[in-house]
Amino acid sequence: MHTENIEYQLDAVCYRGYLAVDRSRARGRPGVLICHEGPGLSDNARSRANRLAELGYVAFALDYIGGAQILPRDELMVRLAPLMADPLGTRRLGRTGLDILRAQPEVDSTRIAAIGFCFGGTMALELARAGEDLRAVVGFHSGLATARPQDATAIRSRVLVCIGAEDPMIPPEQRAAFEAEMRAGGVDWRLYLYGGAAHGFTNPTASSVGIAGLEYHAPTDARTWRVMLDFFDETLGTV
Repeated sequence: MHTENIEYQLDAVCYRGYLAVDRSRARGRPGVLICHEGPGLSDNARSRANRLAELGYVAFALDYIGGAQILPRDELMVRLAPLMADPLGTRRLGRTGLDILRAQPEVDSTRIAAIGFCFGGTMALELARAGEDLRAVVGFHSGLATARPQDATAIRSRVLVCIGAEDPMIPPEQRAAFEAEMRAGGVDWRLYLYGGAAHGFTNPTASSVGIAGLEYHAPTDARTWRVMLDFFDETLGTV
């Protein structure tokens, strides 16, 4: 398996994403864009890219913080708040990563998915709302709110979100608003709710951060990964 860091720039900021691909396989394979959690491009995101590459996908984990750094807790919201308030800027960052993924010679550019974790899930959903040519979008414990719900009519992909029932950051009201948005947009969507799971259920280090409501949940991590792969079988076809 081939892995490499890919540097790119947007608005004079240097970003460094992570590519994973098995170059011993034939070309024309599905590509998966991975949007990391809020603190930055972590080993967890890289391991997801590696796992997908081992299955035959071409995976690119973008960097939306810059320099592939991990933000300390006290800087996290300072950096994320402007993005949370700017869906168009969030889409630009995501689109730059998509362009890098599509440019890989092994990728079938007509079979692309975007997945994301935490705010990365929000970014993946914003790419869908932007009308990007995606087959599938998956959010894991992702923020569902947007300042531009009317853009759901532009969604071309099928949408899957996996949310913990005990997640205080994605309350029932936000889920209900998302459901209404998807219905109004005529989207092919699904939302799975997992009992016993809080925010960050896919990250083995989540519990160590010391934030209430942020906790790894191994059963839900495993279940949602399987659900995603089934969704890929349906939307992306043969690897």
